[in-house]
Amino acid sequence: MKAALARNPILLLTAAALLFYPVVFTDAFYRDIGVTFLLAAISASAWNIVGGYAGQVSVGHAMFFGIGAYAPLLVYTVTGWPPMAGIPVGVILGCALALAIGKPSFRLTGHYFSMATIAVAELIRIFFGTWAFVGAAIGLQGPAVGRGWWDLTFRSEVPYYYIFLAVLVVLLALTWTLERRRFGYYLRATKAGERAARSLGVPVRSTKMQALVLSATFTSIAGSLYSIKTGFIDPESGFGILVSVQMVIIAALGGAGTLFGPFIGALVLIPLQTATNTWFGGGGTGLTYILYGGIIVLIARYEPGGVLDLWTRLTSRGGRDHAS
Repeated sequence: MKAALARNPILLLTAAALLFYPVVFTDAFYRDIGVTFLLAAISASAWNIVGGYAGQVSVGHAMFFGIGAYAPLLVYTVTGWPPMAGIPVGVILGCALALAIGKPSFRLTGHYFSMATIAVAELIRIFFGTWAFVGAAIGLQGPAVGRGWWDLTFRSEVPYYYIFLAVLVVLLALTWTLERRRFGYYLRATKAGERAARSLGVPVRSTKMQALVLSATFTSIAGSLYSIKTGFIDPESGFGILVSVQMVIIAALGGAGTLFGPFIGALVLIPLQTATNTWFGGGGTGLTYILYGGIIVLIARYEPGGVLDLWTRLTSRGGRDHAS
């Protein structure tokens, strides 16, 4: 990946921009947008492993995000330990949930699989909303004031920004490596056609299961980072349908099944979402639905390959025109 960065000046400039963003933009508002963007990029990149590369469009990934979000604050509430001690707990529970739902749901394909994931996520949301042990509809809170650095409770957004950036870099590096391994070819073959992949000896069922577990791992980590930063979680912010829909739209907008597609999608959607919420009054849920719906229509009608595919076509066309 270092070689790729050195060969591509755009990647190098993007890496430099990400590194120095909090230094250039010192206002808390812009730093918060940066943190939100990185969290959205992590979530969508995690979804991209199973939804983009393997073609299994899960619209219930909020179940993994919510499990990961509840685990740190539940560990803090029950034991008094630092919330970050709950991150591995969230990962283990997220993987266990992925194995539990993957086995029956991967018997379904296409829209039926998507509908099954929505149903499971909604059932978990309703269950958490009535379970007193996890705060029911009120939710859970983290430490109001940090007892030490280990509570990861900072006044400034800068520490969160660099923590989130480090997680995103690890996830992209892992995805980049998987793309070039046999597992990456298995994922693409599964997406292109399961029957044809099986005829070529691809273990389709186990490939999809591994992709789901890996995707659930990083989605639960994203949930943990979210709850540790905000210090609060409730069923709607953890398991709400908008959490799942945002992951799908960001990946599709940038280019599902590509390494940097979710990153580009987050780069477009998060500032746009923040701007519309600011211009038209707060975080109106209805406005968010309208924004997401409009983006789905535009992607489906004009650019099913996303912004990255459009950029590739334009640059290759420009190169041909220049050569002629």
